[in-house]
Amino acid sequence: MMVSLVLGALMVCSAAVTRALTPTARMADTAGRFSLEQMVPRNFGEWQVDARVMPLQVDPATQAKLDKIYNQTLSRTYVNRNGERIMLSIAYGGDQSDNMGVHKPEVCYTAQGFTVRDGEKSSLDTGIGLLPVKRLFAVAGARQEPITYWITVGRKATMPGVDQRLQELRYGLSGTVPDGMLVRVSSISAESGAAYALQDQFVRSMLAALDKPARERLVGVFSE
Repeated sequence: MMVSLVLGALMVCSAAVTRALTPTARMADTAGRFSLEQMVPRNFGEWQVDARVMPLQVDPATQAKLDKIYNQTLSRTYVNRNGERIMLSIAYGGDQSDNMGVHKPEVCYTAQGFTVRDGEKSSLDTGIGLLPVKRLFAVAGARQEPITYWITVGRKATMPGVDQRLQELRYGLSGTVPDGMLVRVSSISAESGAAYALQDQFVRSMLAALDKPARERLVGVFSE
């Protein structure tokens, strides 16, 4: 009987601890509403939207999964005065807990029949801080597409994978359910080095055109 009582007490304590450690405060509820369509300018610097070209479109099954994960998405193609094009894709999710993971380009592009290679960790100098990014190179037939993307969890940009999960855990231990942003830029080019340099230039120009609240939503707050 004593053993049963002890086990029962341990089970009650375990349940209480689990409830206490379960995040309940949603960052999305306190951060205020916003619209990606309105937040990101259609024209900035030497870039303007080219409505004739759309970024990669996903199949209906993948889109259905994205609709469950994200509250807002934005897909545009920009062109500069030299005729160079950058495809921008942004996805925002108000709940980045374990059951609401971000949909990484490695998965999305592979599902569309691309072969994705490289997967190099890098950093992008935004002019206001170093942004951790991941570089990919996707190939499907004659189409070659260098990709740069990053993930923002709450108020901090983080490298996808372990760093991302650790950031989510930090918020969880504080009782907060973080929101999240996935930002992807890509271009059609066989020269990945030149493409990544152009993408970096595009990102710097875009961030410079945003006000501080919008910029922090996309890249978080850089450490002092």
